[in-house]
Amino acid sequence: MIGALLPLFVAVPLLAAALLVVVPSRTVRAAIVLTVPVGGLVGGGLLVWATSQGDVFAHDVGLWSTGIAIPFVVDILSALMLTATSLLIGASAWFGVVTGEDRSPFFPALVAVLAAGVYGALLTADVFNLFVFIEVMLLPSYGLIAITGGWRRLKGGRLYVTVNLLTSTVYLIGVALMYGAAGTVHLGELAASARESELVTIAGGVMLIAMLVKAAVVPTHGWLARTYPETSPTVTALFSGLHTKVAIYAVYRLYATIFDGDPRFLWVGIAIFSATMLVGVLGAVGENTMRSILVFHMVSQIGYILLGVALFTRLGLTAGIFYLIHHMIVKASLFLSTGALEDTYGTKSLSEISGVARRQPLVGAVFIGAALSLAGMPPFSGFVAKLSLLWGAAEAGEWIAFAIAIAVSLITLMSMLKIWAGPFWGGNEPAAGGIRASGVVTTTIEAPPRVRLAVIAPALVLTCVTLVLGIAGQGLLALSGQAADNLLDLTAYLEAVNSL
Repeated sequence: MIGALLPLFVAVPLLAAALLVVVPSRTVRAAIVLTVPVGGLVGGGLLVWATSQGDVFAHDVGLWSTGIAIPFVVDILSALMLTATSLLIGASAWFGVVTGEDRSPFFPALVAVLAAGVYGALLTADVFNLFVFIEVMLLPSYGLIAITGGWRRLKGGRLYVTVNLLTSTVYLIGVALMYGAAGTVHLGELAASARESELVTIAGGVMLIAMLVKAAVVPTHGWLARTYPETSPTVTALFSGLHTKVAIYAVYRLYATIFDGDPRFLWVGIAIFSATMLVGVLGAVGENTMRSILVFHMVSQIGYILLGVALFTRLGLTAGIFYLIHHMIVKASLFLSTGALEDTYGTKSLSEISGVARRQPLVGAVFIGAALSLAGMPPFSGFVAKLSLLWGAAEAGEWIAFAIAIAVSLITLMSMLKIWAGPFWGGNEPAAGGIRASGVVTTTIEAPPRVRLAVIAPALVLTCVTLVLGIAGQGLLALSGQAADNLLDLTAYLEAVNSL
């Protein structure tokens, strides 16, 4: 019964998108686009409960035989991702509504199609259908970049489109090689096949390289740093929690299934992901706009997340999965809180905004809470995530990665304080202006604008979530541990997939 409901995660958003195109009322469109992720959040939460003991559910769509029909499979890892992505889609869409980005009649429909692509990519058990759903996810993204900004954003969008089309082509080449080498693209039939065939290893490697480029791993991170800061705050928050994270999910899934965690290649991941941590945070140090700093931090944190799969121990995978969920929430909160300042003050420069936290303590608390979590400070989820990952690196004897992770955490904190010391706590006073009335010159201080509660509310919700996950982190750690067990022992996953 549960398996038969999985296709609804794709069908409902697509049907909602079709409805959103023809609905003339902005209020009704807003209600529909917010209902879609709320439904995904409820459904994802129920799937987390259903799979929390290691159960896996599967369903074929299309009434065709295995290998042709579209297989939908959910285990605890995909259920956690469904829940987290739904939360982020809802928070970002909420921000888009309150800031007026939903005035475009196509904005809600594109968000709904994006959600359908994300859900499909997280649920499919077929490497070709993974490509299809990623393209379903990317096509509305191109539209969102185009309709939410001016010519400068279109310039950044051109790079975004070019890189993603190229990497999608590379991934599709890998799928073709895989079919030629193994005669199938079905994950159930590809399990551990890379250990037995060099051709499958090469094909799987091509697919993983494409996913790593989409995840913005060093040295291919430049496209992310040059495109995300040029989008609108809503789109940046959406993309930060979806695109790179779906690619990271695919790396975890493909390496665990096709390569069966083959230890021969893990040293490559350790080296690349450690470099990603370091290069990303050093790039943030030299930036002077809020979103540019956050985007480079995003690159750095991607290295942390992928370090978990490079360790490929139970503790390493558990920490990596916990870190993935934590980072999706925290990074979206930071983009939305700084986006609230951009919406209010009309600038993203560090030097043009000051003293926000002193005038509005709630706004400052929302940002600093997420910032401390990103840097790994207690009592937020970032502390649990980094401590677990450091413990995993130490257990595996990867002391260089361990040292880099600690150093990067300290630099992250310092560069986040750069934002705090400027827009949020800086001491510049508003400019005075003379007013001539009845021949008398009086001096007034123009009151700076205030961030509306409705605009900061989405980021506030996400910051509260990271606080809860830090204080009560044992629950998510246990679920992440179950997800790690499923990746290390594929028996339940393969039984569900191969029974279709």
